[in-house]
Amino acid sequence: MTLRTKFILFAVFIHGLLLALAWFLLQQNKFLFLGIELLILASAYITFQLYRSFFKPLQLIRSGIESIRDKDFSTKFMAVGQKDLDELVNVYNRMIDQLRQERVAQAEKHFLLDKLIQASPAGIILLGFDNQVESINPAAERFLGQPAATLTGKHVSQLPEAWAKELKDLPTGQSTTFRISGIWTYRCHRAHFLDRGFQHYFILIEELTKAILQNERQAYEKVIRVMSHEVNNTTGAINSILDSLGFYTSQLRREDQEDFAHVLQVATERNTNLSRFMANFAEVVRLPQPKKVPTDVHALLHSLHRLLQPELQRRHIQLQWQLAPRPLVVPLDAQQLEQVLLNILKNAMEAIDADGEISIKTSADPPQLSITDSGGGISEEVRAHLFTPFYTTKASGQGIGLTMVRDILVNHGFSFSLHSDNSRHTTFLIRF
Repeated sequence: MTLRTKFILFAVFIHGLLLALAWFLLQQNKFLFLGIELLILASAYITFQLYRSFFKPLQLIRSGIESIRDKDFSTKFMAVGQKDLDELVNVYNRMIDQLRQERVAQAEKHFLLDKLIQASPAGIILLGFDNQVESINPAAERFLGQPAATLTGKHVSQLPEAWAKELKDLPTGQSTTFRISGIWTYRCHRAHFLDRGFQHYFILIEELTKAILQNERQAYEKVIRVMSHEVNNTTGAINSILDSLGFYTSQLRREDQEDFAHVLQVATERNTNLSRFMANFAEVVRLPQPKKVPTDVHALLHSLHRLLQPELQRRHIQLQWQLAPRPLVVPLDAQQLEQVLLNILKNAMEAIDADGEISIKTSADPPQLSITDSGGGISEEVRAHLFTPFYTTKASGQGIGLTMVRDILVNHGFSFSLHSDNSRHTTFLIRF
């Protein structure tokens, strides 16, 4: 039974007794009857005023509670001229103003935080209580190579293979640094924050590739500059001496002349190869920034095909084309990308050696190019050192081909990967 009901029942009971008393006095004394009637009227008026005084604040409080429950912080009450009630109205109005201001400030902070997360160059993965992915920002989508809709709801261990391996057991408050496909270097830090009294976890992903490549480039640029200077000075002087020695060939015995000329030729060729070796390194260091113009990638591929056709026929290598139905036009430096594609195709041919197949596939949406060879794949040991300057598995290699490919594609802003599948096919993928 509510307080309002109890009050009404009590008022009805009291006034019922007064009416019964008035009925009794009516039989005894009419003047007393009139007096009791006036008393009843006065009591009813006073009771009504008390009812309003008691229950209007309760009604006000109930309305305020309903507004707060409905999260409606725009409703305020007007003063009614009663001191006690007006004090309650003022307290409520101040409280509503403060709640509204805090709500607006909180909404603005959440909006700003959401915008910062979406615009952040660092990848952010928000996790639930069971390490389920709740949301990821565009940078994390780009790093992981999959859209948010595909990753949301998955456990950390179900992320792409290389990421799952590094992140599934990463302790809170710890960081880890690793490389993907021997190219892209990332540092991941796991931390937590409090929201509504509960801990929520997130993983912050920083891409270190460009900074590392820049430091690496500066380091070997200095080394190559010094080495190139010393080697060129030395080989130049030696070649000059060897040329001078050639004049003495005719002064030797006839049977010694051929051996002497052969030795001079070998020494000169070795010096020339050493100079060319250093020049190739210097080319990597002096790689200019790309001058991008809209270019048809298909036209570049067909041009390279004509260049490599004799060698492909000699090795009995079949070239399979799966090109997009319309031209793949991309803003790029045609000369630099031609060098990239030439290196990739030559590596594919050398991996096959003979009697194999190279598949070239393009797509317009998303714009990308893949070159797949049947050369037997890349071992895990070699894969870890891909794109490392001066690393090579070839007997006569210099270890700068993939380094140049890497630098050109990074300067263009193109993402890329080199991987082998279970069928022992190797694919170089470029995303324009």
